[in-house]
Amino acid sequence: MTASTATTPDIDCVDLVRIFRTKDVEVQALQGLTLRVNSGEMVAVVGASGSGKSTLLNVLSGLDRPSAGRAMVAGHDMLDMGRAERVRFQRSSVGFVWQQTSRNLLPFLTAAENIAAVLAIARGPKGDARAKRVDELLDLLEVGDVRDRMTAEMSGGQQQRVAIAVAIANDPSMLLADEPTGELDEATSEQVLAAMRRINEERGLTTLIVTHDATVAAQVRRTVQIRDGRTSTEVVRSTRIDDFGDEHAIAEEFAVLDRVGRMQLPATFTESLGLRDRVRLTLETDHVSVRPGIGESPEQNEGTDRVDAPAAPIPNGDPS
Repeated sequence: MTASTATTPDIDCVDLVRIFRTKDVEVQALQGLTLRVNSGEMVAVVGASGSGKSTLLNVLSGLDRPSAGRAMVAGHDMLDMGRAERVRFQRSSVGFVWQQTSRNLLPFLTAAENIAAVLAIARGPKGDARAKRVDELLDLLEVGDVRDRMTAEMSGGQQQRVAIAVAIANDPSMLLADEPTGELDEATSEQVLAAMRRINEERGLTTLIVTHDATVAAQVRRTVQIRDGRTSTEVVRSTRIDDFGDEHAIAEEFAVLDRVGRMQLPATFTESLGLRDRVRLTLETDHVSVRPGIGESPEQNEGTDRVDAPAAPIPNGDPS
């Protein structure tokens, strides 16, 4: 699905900072992160443990408050949001799916009752209209056969698909998922991801998945890598038709340039060329060359390998 070209994105984070403080320690989990997700996009955020991806998800869902910067989510300012607005935001603007199935569903209710409970709390449709809405969501997620089962009577994949139904019951602007396939096997993971892609494509629901699983990230059109509390690189996937009419999958990797010109090169690039400490930059006619800063003069660096980067910043949106 091609991302919307709407002026206002569903997620707009600029120079986002989150600092955790204890008596003797200060940890900066987000260090000026910038992220833009347009309406209707499905994006995966990946990163190593401690990179800041879980903190980002907590900020976007309203579970945590950022320390500085800007974070606009579905038109809400996450820095200035008051208690009452935060409750309304979490009830109607954003749906959330946890990795642990036990956090998504009430174990003493059936699948249908879990969905109905969300509608009741939000003062949604009642009576026959509520029952119709419940059945519609169960059919959409292809779990109508577990309608009257308790959580313990469902498989892990069925539980997560019911959890997605619960998350989107109130027609939120976006769906956030924290490692939604982390406890599932490969085949079941594919079923859950297929369900999320179908909702994204059919309903245009903006979807952000946080994951460490490369196979999950490879199944969405756009993947954002977080490193050291900042967005570092993005991979944008598209399809191209060649001169013979054959379709090919294309994956292009871009470095993310922030507002002050900072850019993180992929680790494979820096390791391959031995880039460290200082590097030599040269502005060419239509690109910038990056070379190891091993010599004292340009003549000493002649013949060394280099990485070429575009002179203009790459937009965060899907260019396809």
